[in-house]
Amino acid sequence: MEEAYVNAKGHIYDIQGYAVHDGPGIRTTVYTKGCPLRCLWCHSPESQEFGFQLSWLDVKCIGAEACEDACIKACPEGALTRGGPVKRTGTEETVIRPEIDRAKCTGCLKCTEVCIPKALYVAGWETDVDTVYARLMKDAVFFEGEGGVTVSGGEAMSQFDFTLNLCRRLKDSGIHICLDTTGFAPTERFAGILPWIDLFLYDIKHMDSYRHEKLTGVPNTLILDNARYIASHGGALQVRFPVIPKLNDSPENIAATADFCAELGDAVKLVQLLPYHQAGRVKYPRLGWTYRLKNVAPPSDAFMEKALEVFKARGLPCQIH
Repeated sequence: MEEAYVNAKGHIYDIQGYAVHDGPGIRTTVYTKGCPLRCLWCHSPESQEFGFQLSWLDVKCIGAEACEDACIKACPEGALTRGGPVKRTGTEETVIRPEIDRAKCTGCLKCTEVCIPKALYVAGWETDVDTVYARLMKDAVFFEGEGGVTVSGGEAMSQFDFTLNLCRRLKDSGIHICLDTTGFAPTERFAGILPWIDLFLYDIKHMDSYRHEKLTGVPNTLILDNARYIASHGGALQVRFPVIPKLNDSPENIAATADFCAELGDAVKLVQLLPYHQAGRVKYPRLGWTYRLKNVAPPSDAFMEKALEVFKARGLPCQIH
């Protein structure tokens, strides 16, 4: 790789070590902030907005009464008031929550400075390539063999300068790199980053563009075109297909998804069928949002096995993840 990296700035919201589900081996995953999609089942709502977000974590809060309204008094805009009692997640205990008027909140974050238990916190922060690289290299001992770094999101390709330069620096150090992507970014960006990516973790959510837009907020034409581009230009793909009951689990869509994966040929190293789960729903109240799929149940094991057979019938390497 002849081009030198640039110490570009970027916004991230987490770095997680020992990430064994984000590509081969033991990995550390960098989660970038911001995504152009709005998937109804999104399990990381804090990843969606490009800006930083004030969040409230009920399990840490001791209650407005107990702290004598410290956060409320600290807000210069009057954006915080006493709300009603709410149960802590996973317990029968209740706390008086601070109610956040997000229309008044200017993001000064003075409330987070006085919140001793850190129940009020900021989702996301600004950083740069060198800072993230230094953090990642602390885990380098775990990357031996198949392991490495996964750059995820949000949508990491929406922060292209940061993502590209981080991958350049990692590749210069011989680190295996996975890019977890929705595929929704200009094709020229995929062309630019392709030499630095060992494996694309690539989401295919629905094969019908109209339905895809209803479920995610964007059509799928660019996503499918980019998958074809990566496959035809020497890239490796690990396709991820989230199976969401009543939304994309029809026999027709499962078959069409399997046909598309087969069309990509040897570039597809693995297809992962991801059964829908509700693990992310607890994150929505932290942002003041409502989870829209609360009445959707996960697919049965029998259904997932039947779907897997559709992919196996096309000779695809596949698994339920």
